[in-house]
Amino acid sequence: MWKQQLVETNRGTFEVFVKGSGEPLCITHLCTEFNKNGYDFAEQFSNHFQVFLVNVKEAGNSSKVESEEELSMEETVKDLEAIREHLNLTSWAFAGNSTGGMLGLTYAVHFPNSLTKMLVGGAAASNDYKDHPDSIYSQKNEHFTKIQEILETLNATGSQLEEKAQAEKEWTLLSLFRPDLYTYYYASSSNNAQIVPKRLNYYISKELPTYCVRQSLHDVQVPTYIYCGQFDTQCPVQYSQEIFNRLPNSALYIFQESNHVPYLEEKPRFYDLVIDFEKLAS
Repeated sequence: MWKQQLVETNRGTFEVFVKGSGEPLCITHLCTEFNKNGYDFAEQFSNHFQVFLVNVKEAGNSSKVESEEELSMEETVKDLEAIREHLNLTSWAFAGNSTGGMLGLTYAVHFPNSLTKMLVGGAAASNDYKDHPDSIYSQKNEHFTKIQEILETLNATGSQLEEKAQAEKEWTLLSLFRPDLYTYYYASSSNNAQIVPKRLNYYISKELPTYCVRQSLHDVQVPTYIYCGQFDTQCPVQYSQEIFNRLPNSALYIFQESNHVPYLEEKPRFYDLVIDFEKLAS
C-alpha cells in the first residue's frame, strides 16, 4: 500500500503517495489521478527507489487551479519543483510514460539541475505524433473515429462512471500489442488511476496544438533512458527515436512485443530496464 502525504507548498497543496526506499524518484502523469492503490507503472520502481507518486493540480486531493494556464506542462513542472523543495530534496530522478514522459522532457528543459536522471517512455518531443498514420490520433488511422468517441466520453461532464470506465478500457485495448491479453495484464492490478477530464481537455485543446521541445533537447545533459513499444499506436516508435537523437546523454530501449504499455506487456524485460535505470550514474 502507498502512504499518502499532503504536501503544502507556495504553489498549492499536493497529494503525494510514497512507497519504497532508495534514491528519490518522482512519477506522475499529465492527465491522470492516483490513489493509495498506486499505479501499475510506478509499482515497477518501488523495489529500487523511494517513489513519490504525485497527483498534479485537479487530480485527487491536490489543489484546484485558479486559471487554466496552471494545467500546462510548464506550470506543472513548477509545481513539481515546489514539491521537491518542500521535501528537502536537492534533486530527484523522474520517470513518466506517455504525457508523463512529455512532462519529464519539459521538466528537464526548465529545471535540469533538479534531475539526477530520467526515464521517458511512449512519448514525443512535438505534436507531430498526432498526425502520423500509425497513431490512433491521426485522421488517417482506422481507429480515429473510435478514439474521438472515447475522448468525447471521457471529457463529458455528464458521462456516468461506468461509461468512463468502459471508454478507458477501450482506449487501453487500442494501446496493447495483444488486446486479447487485457484481462491477464489487469486482472491482478490494484491500479485505480483515472483520467482527469479537465486536464485531458486542456491538453488536447490548448497545449497539444503548440507542444514542441525539440530545439531545447540538445542542451539537456540529464542522463536519460528512453523506451517505447515497437508497435506503439499512441506515439509511434520513431518519436522516441527522435528524442534519443536529440538528447545528447541518452540511450534507447525498444520493446519488440509491446504497444504503449511495455511495463505490463513485457514486464520481465521492463524490470531489467528499471534495474539498469537504478544503476545509471547521474
